[in-house]
Amino acid sequence: MDALILIGSFMVLITLRMPVAYALGLAALLGAWWIDIPFGAMMIQVAGGINKFSLLAIPFFVLAGAIMAEGGMARRLVAFAGVLVGFVRGGLSLVNIMSSAFFGAISGSSLADTASVGSVLIPEMEKNGYPREFSTAVTVSGSVQALLTPPSHNSVLYSLAAGGTISIASLFVAGIGPGVLLSVVMMGMCLYFARKRNYPKGDVIPLRQALKICVEALWGMMTMVIILGGILSGIFTATESASIAVVWAFFVTMFIYRDYKWRDLPKLMHRTVRTLSIVMILIAFASAFGYMMTLMEIPSQITSALLTISDNRYVVLMCINFMLLVLGTLMDMAPLILILTPILMPVITDIGVDPVHFGMIMLVNLGIGLITPPVGAVLFVGAAVGKVTIENTVKALLPFYLALFAVLLAVTYIPAISLWLPSLV
Repeated sequence: MDALILIGSFMVLITLRMPVAYALGLAALLGAWWIDIPFGAMMIQVAGGINKFSLLAIPFFVLAGAIMAEGGMARRLVAFAGVLVGFVRGGLSLVNIMSSAFFGAISGSSLADTASVGSVLIPEMEKNGYPREFSTAVTVSGSVQALLTPPSHNSVLYSLAAGGTISIASLFVAGIGPGVLLSVVMMGMCLYFARKRNYPKGDVIPLRQALKICVEALWGMMTMVIILGGILSGIFTATESASIAVVWAFFVTMFIYRDYKWRDLPKLMHRTVRTLSIVMILIAFASAFGYMMTLMEIPSQITSALLTISDNRYVVLMCINFMLLVLGTLMDMAPLILILTPILMPVITDIGVDPVHFGMIMLVNLGIGLITPPVGAVLFVGAAVGKVTIENTVKALLPFYLALFAVLLAVTYIPAISLWLPSLV
């Protein structure tokens, strides 16, 4: 009955279209009232949920990504990718995937990736003979890479939701393998369609121009080196690397590229703060909700229920994948990570799955949810940028969904894809 009151009230509030953060907070208060927990204890949990030093990584990474997204980095990365792969048949679609990989490793955000890379490449692809629906589908599906590769904000959220027991640096390194696999599979799909539909080849860029493009892109790509190199060498922590990335992004954007106007900086800061306020409120209320779930022993009940189905690791992981895929189409990624991680952590520990490996499984699952209706935020942004209806975008995405499911199965059942690099470091 306790679980019904807590989770049932949350689902009712969501159905009534209340924002997820407030639905979590009100459901937690109702649960506290039901089992006679003082509201003061809940307020302590709300405050404690965001009183963590590691959380500073999120605002800094978001700000660094926003500065780079609006400061001309996307255009330069597209040009750099064009130097590498733009000359083959279907080259622009490969450029799209590779640009998403590069930009995702700077922004850590699928939304920023889709908006920035899509606004540059979708019109260009259409101009060169690619259907607009296909161009939009490539952009949207390619943006899932940003959720896996460092500096993924969602990896930080997963570490937080797991109680801070999982190293953010380990999650960052673990995301490289799945991210590269996803990129390779997507590029393979693009090559297949390019040959089947006879998409055009790009031009070979002259050496002098190619060198200039590479040098310009190198300044922005140094952000990746700073973030990963600093963390892996032990020079600074993930949180410290985020703050240094902001300083570097600001320096490159305002003094090297100089595409962004100083008078626009206050607006950028305002948009960033608005985004972060939503995230922080969500984290605070999710902390109280998770506290109530622990008191009501909901995670242990769900563990018992899943292990009743089967004690086979592969079967349990398949059930979890199915659940995450369904929930990912109905709710946004951040609240699902914060809600489900404390619930599923005992399950995966019980069946012997490494928490770092499971983090990658969760990110791929929920990343697919972000590009799937009815609540796929990245899908909506991609359709808006590409000026294509949701229905046509989903239709063009169908083969890419199959590729994403193949990647999901590989990441789920081949742990080395996620754990090999962390084991070396």
